[in-house]
Amino acid sequence: MADPTRIWTAALIVIGDEILSGRTQDKNVGQIATWLNVQGIRLREVRVVADDSDAIIESVNILRARNDYLFTTGGIGPTHDDITVDAIAAALGVAVEVHPQARAMLASYYETRGGLTDARLRMARVPAGASLIENRMSGAPGIRHGNIFIMAGVPHITAGMLDSLTGTLEGGLPVLSATIGCWVAESEIADLLGAAERAHDGCQIGSYPFFREGRTGANFVVRSTDASALDQCVAALSAALEQGGWPVVPDGI
Repeated sequence: MADPTRIWTAALIVIGDEILSGRTQDKNVGQIATWLNVQGIRLREVRVVADDSDAIIESVNILRARNDYLFTTGGIGPTHDDITVDAIAAALGVAVEVHPQARAMLASYYETRGGLTDARLRMARVPAGASLIENRMSGAPGIRHGNIFIMAGVPHITAGMLDSLTGTLEGGLPVLSATIGCWVAESEIADLLGAAERAHDGCQIGSYPFFREGRTGANFVVRSTDASALDQCVAALSAALEQGGWPVVPDGI
């Protein structure tokens, strides 16, 4: 029987010069983190790397070794600078091959869209030994090789790939969360937050300050895999803030 206290972890490599230059704003970190939480997997670290083979190889080998799962986004399209598959194959020490099922999928998808050109066929290339991740949004599938999941950089396509993976990965208990807000400076209640977290085993409290409407406030996110512990921690933290003269706002401000 699986250990219910086991924490499953994942890392994410966001690949693309366009992310690092600021031309494109990444949206995949948030949606992948949220999806992983539901699967009972914690996103532990994220790296953003350029379209550079050495940088991708180094990141892949480091992150896949210290996490249960590694996800990558970007660099699996049809153009010359889409080098993710080649770099990951090099990291794994395997060849690159055209996956027959991926080729058939692309041929069918592009049958009425100009046909399967050499550029489009690049999207059927995988590290040898890989399986495919279904992509209902376009013809090009994602790729799975062991504990590595190679996905598109376009957020809505990534979302579709995640949907097809739902329920297929081994994980622990889903991470639950609740938010309360308060018009208080974070520094005023730092000790109170620390005490509340220490008093509730299995709970973590994140503090997210803001300045709005000329006032200083913060939202506090309590996380736990235990619903009862979560409720108790939220109730205790809310009561402590109220007693200190800082009324709380359920669900955050």
